[in-house]
Amino acid sequence: MTARSTSTPISTSTSTSTSASTSAGPPVSVALSEAPLRQSRNSAAFWAAAGRCRGHEVVRRRGFVAVDGDERAGLRILIQEPDLDPGELAELSELVHRAAGPVNAEDPFSATDLNHLGLRSWRMPVMLRRPGPVGEPALDVIRARRPEELRAAERIVIESFELAGFEPYRPGELFPMTLIGQPGVDVFVASYEGVAAGACVGVVDGGVGSHYWVGTSPAFRSRGVGRAVMLGALAHLADLPNTLTASKPGRPLYESLGYTVAALSTWWASAR
Repeated sequence: MTARSTSTPISTSTSTSTSASTSAGPPVSVALSEAPLRQSRNSAAFWAAAGRCRGHEVVRRRGFVAVDGDERAGLRILIQEPDLDPGELAELSELVHRAAGPVNAEDPFSATDLNHLGLRSWRMPVMLRRPGPVGEPALDVIRARRPEELRAAERIVIESFELAGFEPYRPGELFPMTLIGQPGVDVFVASYEGVAAGACVGVVDGGVGSHYWVGTSPAFRSRGVGRAVMLGALAHLADLPNTLTASKPGRPLYESLGYTVAALSTWWASAR
């Protein structure tokens, strides 16, 4: 990865995102017990925005939101309530059976049993960060605005998360250029010695922020890149509560940034 940028770095004193601020609304207070619901809503907002930008069908029901993509993007299901009714569960199951590609489902409430669909499952913590000061990143972090910046973020995410379904690489497939025009959505890139090395997506919905695809290129790991890109992404959300779902390796970083475990989310996926 050799992408470089001359965009203005993010800082805690100068960063105000137009897209994020339009979705923030009035200040809200989120209790730990509310974090799964808030995370479910934010995830639905992000994946629906990504699906629209890719031209994929977005299915909205009371108990779930599904983004029905192609053979590379697959099907993404975001459970929205802990009590899916039989009709919703039947429709969700049908979507899984006819999915064109890989299936991934998120249940922040850990309340919906999808074992009958032959999916593997695991748990990850939903975490909450209450409003509070954010430190300065030690590296340059920019909000992607140019095509080359978004492509750099896209390549970092595909590489760091080993998204084999998006190989061979097709520019703009994971992060279409229209994604950063969606209300509340921002993509951030951290540079190490002038080279794009880390990336993440920040989303604000209903006055709550969240972050996705927080990744570092393998060549730049253990150099503070993940911390820097998170600090840069949090800079303009310091006055908001923030939720996220943490991987096991990522949890210590998020705890050091002020996040607290609120609940365990169950994730389901088709066999590798």
